[in-house]
Amino acid sequence: MENKKNLLGRMLIGMPLGISIGYVISIIISVIQGDGAYYSAPPELVKSLGGELNAVVFQAGMSALIGLVFGGASVIWEMHQWSLAKQSGVYFLIVSLTMMPVAWFAHWIEHSLKGFLVYFAFFMGVFIVVWLIMYLLLRIKLNKVNKKLN
Repeated sequence: MENKKNLLGRMLIGMPLGISIGYVISIIISVIQGDGAYYSAPPELVKSLGGELNAVVFQAGMSALIGLVFGGASVIWEMHQWSLAKQSGVYFLIVSLTMMPVAWFAHWIEHSLKGFLVYFAFFMGVFIVVWLIMYLLLRIKLNKVNKKLN
């Protein structure tokens, strides 16, 4: 029962966090554009959904979904009976199977095989960098604990 509460709690926390991150990304994209305009959603999404409000609502929902899945999937890192390789692989599979379709339908990527592959490579690169940072921080923490024990 405790594990289910933990999972649900992480999913619920992940939703507003996902929306917040999505909002920050829209600000960053607008700043990068450098023309003084705020781009709340990709123009292709606005066009396909018939207006900016529809696009922003859809994008917020997709960002909430991403947060929900990332938050829920984070319980995988507590499955200590699994190897680190298995935890990493299952987590990456779950978040990829969420992120890639969302990115496609939200028009965050170019609708072509090249666009998909470039976005996936970028996503994988970010995943690897974050994974390595977390791994190194954990190793440092474990080394400190081991020094105290010895």
